[in-house]
Amino acid sequence: MRPYMICTNCVMDTSDSAIEFDADGVCDHCRSFKGDVAPHWHPDDKGKAIFRSLVEKIHESGKGKPFDSIIGLSGGLDSSYLLHLAVTEFGMRPLVFHVDGGWNTDIAVNNIQMLVEKLGLDLYTEVINWEEMRDFQLAFFKSGVPHLDIPQDHAFIATLYHFANKHNIKYILNGGNFATECVRNPLEWLYYGTDMAQLRDIHKRFGTRELKTYPFSSILFHKVYLRYIRGLQVVKPLNYLPYTKQIATETLEKVYGWKAYPQKHFESRFTRFYEGYWLPTRFGYDTRRVQYSSLILTGQMTREEALSRLEKPAYDPETIDEEFEYIATKLGITPEELRGYHEMPLKTYKDYANRQWMFDLGARALKALGVERAVKR
Repeated sequence: MRPYMICTNCVMDTSDSAIEFDADGVCDHCRSFKGDVAPHWHPDDKGKAIFRSLVEKIHESGKGKPFDSIIGLSGGLDSSYLLHLAVTEFGMRPLVFHVDGGWNTDIAVNNIQMLVEKLGLDLYTEVINWEEMRDFQLAFFKSGVPHLDIPQDHAFIATLYHFANKHNIKYILNGGNFATECVRNPLEWLYYGTDMAQLRDIHKRFGTRELKTYPFSSILFHKVYLRYIRGLQVVKPLNYLPYTKQIATETLEKVYGWKAYPQKHFESRFTRFYEGYWLPTRFGYDTRRVQYSSLILTGQMTREEALSRLEKPAYDPETIDEEFEYIATKLGITPEELRGYHEMPLKTYKDYANRQWMFDLGARALKALGVERAVKR
């Protein structure tokens, strides 16, 4: 068994089985950021100038149309602050799009409502068929893999792409950013969410009903067809602009009465349970290590502060039984059945059909062409 090690620069450790350390104990996540991201990342006046030229193209594409772009709003920090900037600083006219997968927290619902009302925007909400979502999520529980959030995440992504394509909207504004996400979840923690071979295999083995309306989007559809045939572009404005977690939180709280979450991605009650409890207690994967390491590398958190926070669990031990009850009831099973899935043998994405080779090849090609800045997974 590999001896335990933790990076001397961030807080990533050997819970990522593929992590590598140099002679100084610095991990390859840190080296990837320093070599592949930092030299090309300009969240300053240079980046703002680049983005303003892109905004002009977006405005031009939206002439005569009710919207010039579309933004998926979850109620989380990144997408909320992006919407604020797009409208108030750059005069953009995005269609605000929300996908309801059945797990919204009350805080998320309130945050979304406050933003769209105060900005005077239209909100379009697509509701995923709950019985199909429930069956798909249960199939992932039964499979034993760690990436239980894939049915929810895939539905969000696919619905957004299909809507933009249907209504001929050429620009998707995405809240993804290096400032809070420059370290990515290792592949064994969170596998590719658009590997159709994997999704179909797991549902075929463990699902109980046909997914007649659940939205799917293969990587070839949105990375090739939509991008190069239909001319749909995904833009990540926060990578061009000064962006920190503190500035975004303070601005949103002051202007909109927005409420912060205990942890990134906790706008979904399922994700709160999954990332806060299920992953660390069943697999030993604590996504806070990824999130805090990103903040350390971008100067928003000290390593000492991160280590101190990691001493406490991400979930509340006093309320976890209630969480189990809620999640189980929502999924239509007993808490005992849910606990049974927690104790079953561990599986990985490698135990099921997958097209990892295709994703890896595509990532290397896009990186070589300078189209995307890949960071280590």
